[in-house]
Amino acid sequence: MRNLYLHLDGSLPAPPGWECGTSGWQGLQLLQQHGFAVAIVELPIVGMSPEDWLGAALRLRPALRVIFLGRHVREAVALLRSGASDYVESRDAALASAARLPAPPPRAPEPWRRLLIGDSAAMRPVLDTIRLLGPRRSTVLISGETGTGKEVVAKAIHAASLRAREAMVSVNCTALPEALLEAELFGHVKGAYTGAFQARKGRFEEADKGTIFLDEIGDMPIETQAKLLRVLQERECQRLGSSEMVKLDVRVVSATNANLEERIDRGRFREDLYYRLNVVPLLLPPLRERAEDIPMLLEHFVDKVCRAEELPRKRVTADALERLQEYGWPGNVRQLENTVERAVALSGDRPMLHFGDFSLPVRTSVSGNVSPPAPQPESAPNLPEQGLDFTATIQRLERTLIEQALRRSNGNKKQAADMLRLKRTTLSAKLKSLDEVA
Repeated sequence: MRNLYLHLDGSLPAPPGWECGTSGWQGLQLLQQHGFAVAIVELPIVGMSPEDWLGAALRLRPALRVIFLGRHVREAVALLRSGASDYVESRDAALASAARLPAPPPRAPEPWRRLLIGDSAAMRPVLDTIRLLGPRRSTVLISGETGTGKEVVAKAIHAASLRAREAMVSVNCTALPEALLEAELFGHVKGAYTGAFQARKGRFEEADKGTIFLDEIGDMPIETQAKLLRVLQERECQRLGSSEMVKLDVRVVSATNANLEERIDRGRFREDLYYRLNVVPLLLPPLRERAEDIPMLLEHFVDKVCRAEELPRKRVTADALERLQEYGWPGNVRQLENTVERAVALSGDRPMLHFGDFSLPVRTSVSGNVSPPAPQPESAPNLPEQGLDFTATIQRLERTLIEQALRRSNGNKKQAADMLRLKRTTLSAKLKSLDEVA
């Protein structure tokens, strides 16, 4: 495993087996990207104090061993008390100290990590950002395409925070009529408007000491945006019909699939509110950019559906898995989950899920380009010069035809058997045989 060597003089090569950084921010970026076990840091650090750098580094990698290289006793005492592993005066002493350090114990998974499936390169910046800002109060703006899992990420941020034992309150800004949204957010007193028969707390008050998640914030009416801005600035709100101000201690996480900067240009979103919400931006990658996570997501969703339906556990064939990873998933993770639920239903009693069970309307490549479905096999294929595996070829042809028939019949085996001019019992036997060799 490579380790990190951070020093001011970029002309000095890092020791063999060490990754070199020349500023504090660059060192933290490298820590986000790599699982370093040890960091040697020559002081001074460019861009921040050693205490600030150490705190940020340990939030990113709690098991990281940090050795500082300097010449000040008071500084050494402060850093060792703050969590540094050692403080030495020479490069040779630092390398010797690193060699003596025991390997860090495996890090126990954080509770919030169970909410997020996948560890692809595209997801690691998201995971590292959640880990870094978890203990902070910072306002977060999550952006990304529809179906990328913005609410799940908001729940992970709340679970990673010091507010995890308090409430997380979610509000969909498009689900409520404009006339009711303000009362929903900030509450009202009795008689504040027609139908307000009793006083009620708003969602912000309900989330006090916890987290409020404002989904589809880009669709919030411009008048309500002005009042939300005041809440963010003053950390207090006012119920409709009341002159009393209610103090708030709440973390705000919002999400959008819209381009808020474009909405600002069109006068549909307040620029000052945008900067208040966008303190920590978090961009979620679309599923097509994290195809290596699809096997884990498939296993998770298949198990989830099978448990809910009280079915024996099913598995996905290797061929289906490969083709599902090639698909572009325009609806992202939400589309994948819905497709898995349909596939489990269409598979009947079969223990294996084939590509045809997933009933994808078109084949979309990971680049996002839509192409026609895969070409159908010829009725009389040509024999290659080098020959072929006859049994495997016939099995592939049978599987392809059966998958097409099941897809067209929405999983009805009787109809599928009629399309293939087979008895239903013969079709079932072929399905079982193909499952055994999958």
